[in-house]
Amino acid sequence: MKQPQNHYMVTMPDGTVPRTSGSTGAYTTVNLAEHVGQVVDHPQPGKHKWFDESAFSYFRTYTQRGVGEVLDRRCEWPVQWPVRLWIVEPLGETHTWGGQYYRHELLAHQLRVVEETEIWRAFGHRGEKVMDLIDRQLPDLARQWAAEWTADPNGTRQRYDAWSERLDDTYALSSWVHFRARYSRREAAKEVAEKLSRAAAEKALTAVGADEDAIKSISLRAWCLTAGQLMHDRICRGDYEKSIRALLLGTALETNAPVLACA
Repeated sequence: MKQPQNHYMVTMPDGTVPRTSGSTGAYTTVNLAEHVGQVVDHPQPGKHKWFDESAFSYFRTYTQRGVGEVLDRRCEWPVQWPVRLWIVEPLGETHTWGGQYYRHELLAHQLRVVEETEIWRAFGHRGEKVMDLIDRQLPDLARQWAAEWTADPNGTRQRYDAWSERLDDTYALSSWVHFRARYSRREAAKEVAEKLSRAAAEKALTAVGADEDAIKSISLRAWCLTAGQLMHDRICRGDYEKSIRALLLGTALETNAPVLACA
C-alpha cells in the first residue's frame, strides 16, 4: 500500500493560510489550527487551477526535502516572525511548476491537515541547531563580544575589519553560502536566518549601549556564525572549504570557538 506523502505548509501566527500571490485584495482563507486531522477544501480555487488569479488561488505545499524553502513567499504576506509550520497531505489533483527551483513545491486544492510541527524545521537539515543558536546563544554571545569591544576598541575594530575584508575576498557569504543554500533548498531559510540572527544580536547590543561600529560588526559576526551553522554540512569538504567555514564561524575572532563536526 502506498504511504501518504506528507508535505509542509506555513501559516500566520493565528493559523490562517497566507496569500499565494502579491495581490493585496481581500481573500477568503482557511485556519489550519481549526482543522487538525481533517480534510480541507480550498475555499475559492482559481478557475484555471494553477494560475495566480487572485490573492489565494491554491494551497502551496513543500516537500520534505524542500522544507527549507517553505518561507520563500514571505514577502507576499504581511506577517512577522514567528510563523507556524504544519505537516499536511495534499489530496486529489496536484501540480508542480517543475524546473530547477520549483521541484520542491506541490500545489493542491485539497489537503489533510496532519499536525503542527516545530518551526525550526523551516530552516532545513540543521534547523534545530540554527534556532537554538539564534534564540538561546546569540544574545549572550553578542553581549560577550560587546564587552571585548569595550575593553579594547581599537584592537578589536582592527581584527573585525581584517576578518570582514577576508569575508569579501573569499566571497564566503555572497558565493559560498548563497549558492550552497540555493542548491540544497535552503535559500529562504538563509534569508530568514540572516534577519533573525542580526535582530537578536542588535537587540542585545542596543540594551548594553554598544556603539554604532560595534553593532554593525558584531551583527555581521552573528549572521556569519548562523550561516556557518546553517550550511555546515554543505561547506565541509577539503581544506579550502573548511577554511571558508572557519571564517564564517569567526575562529579568527574567537580563539576558544568550538569546533563543529561535519554532519
